[in-house]
Amino acid sequence: MSRSRVVVFLLSLCILFLAGCTATLPDVSRLMEESSESVESPEIAGVRGRLPRRASDRILTRLERQAGPTDLLQANIVLMQSLSGHSLTTGNRATLLVDGPATYAAMSKAIAAARDHINLETFVFDDDDVGRRFAELLLQKQAEGVQVNLIYDSVGCKNTPAAFFGKLRAGGVKTLEFNPINPLQARRRDLITHRDHRKVVVIDGRTAFTGGVNISSVFSASPSRARPNDGETFGWRDTHVMIEGPAVAQFQELFLRTWRAQKGPPLTGRDYFPAARSEGKELITAVGSTPGDSKRLTYVMYVSAIKSARRFVHLTNAYFVPDEQMMEALTGAARRGVDVTLVLPGVSDSEPALLSGRSHYEDLLEAGVKLYERGDRMLHAKTAVIDGVWSTVGSTNFDLWSFLRNNEINAVILGVDFANQMEDLFQRDVAASKAITPKEWAERPLWVRLKELIARLASHWL
Repeated sequence: MSRSRVVVFLLSLCILFLAGCTATLPDVSRLMEESSESVESPEIAGVRGRLPRRASDRILTRLERQAGPTDLLQANIVLMQSLSGHSLTTGNRATLLVDGPATYAAMSKAIAAARDHINLETFVFDDDDVGRRFAELLLQKQAEGVQVNLIYDSVGCKNTPAAFFGKLRAGGVKTLEFNPINPLQARRRDLITHRDHRKVVVIDGRTAFTGGVNISSVFSASPSRARPNDGETFGWRDTHVMIEGPAVAQFQELFLRTWRAQKGPPLTGRDYFPAARSEGKELITAVGSTPGDSKRLTYVMYVSAIKSARRFVHLTNAYFVPDEQMMEALTGAARRGVDVTLVLPGVSDSEPALLSGRSHYEDLLEAGVKLYERGDRMLHAKTAVIDGVWSTVGSTNFDLWSFLRNNEINAVILGVDFANQMEDLFQRDVAASKAITPKEWAERPLWVRLKELIARLASHWL
């Protein structure tokens, strides 16, 4: 067999292996078709529980008049309700938080005002200036009689000394290390690859935070022209959201579910689900995904929302490694006349993910997708705004690690006012980014294309 045939054979084996690895993702088109056969309309819950069908229909009709043409308020919402068991909730207020400093300020203020409990779940909790400030605040609240419960990921916190969490435990904080890395369990691949990538804070059952911001000084660094690997001097661009109202109970439920699944000590004696109060007018639901769940809710959420779009899809994501269904959704939307625009990283702390994502640019550009890369900041945000009414802020990256192996969480917010804020933020990111043109992309060197191909073959593990 010639050398070229050997290379083709080995590449084919790799492609077959990777195709088999992605087979566990659900067929979203089939799920949408099955959902469309249902006569059910979306359910909405208020502060006193589920609203009468007529009241729910009035809310959605009013929203449709404000938003204009869209299929999201039926197709996507009914599908997600049937899969997640979570209803839309009305009476919420969503506050958009841009970058680390604004997020930390809002979180610190809410934590300082806590009276009953603080539930915090994070991928990274660094022993640095930001991490130590939060640790001291949590210890202070625990000393005041507020119960603090913390879930932190073993891999995300691999560089944080055990003594850091030991001090929290000594102060009364209940800590839980998610899937601790243990050499004796090396054969349990699921324990190694299954990570908790969520970022959630729930305070007194009334205020919740979620998004992409970890507890680390890198998110509070000032912007600079330094590369990400140069350390904390490089500014990280991220998005978080603060939620008040009945939807907070869904974030609380997901936190407590993870605590129980990780066999944490019983959490008793606190009012984790206080009587709900109306705080605003946004419709919000929490979408949580875990490995082993065949529904893979955050994946279905994104693919079905893109497929349901009629006017525009504006996405910002940190690690863009799409699978075949995601590519079909994006290119299909563009080909049917939807404005599909993506803001992606121009620099990254994961070069393989960056290269793998770029290997898809040619197909996206050919279909009419507009691509921008932000190179002055380390883009870490995971957000979308679609048709001027559907928005999401969360922890989910567009890669198979998020879709298949991580615990992830996103807030879905329905409302024109919040969508307008998201759109303004998106356009600011576009203005700070460089457009990728088909002509420029076609002229990139052959050796760059080869690096992209190699990275693409490893996309299942990026």
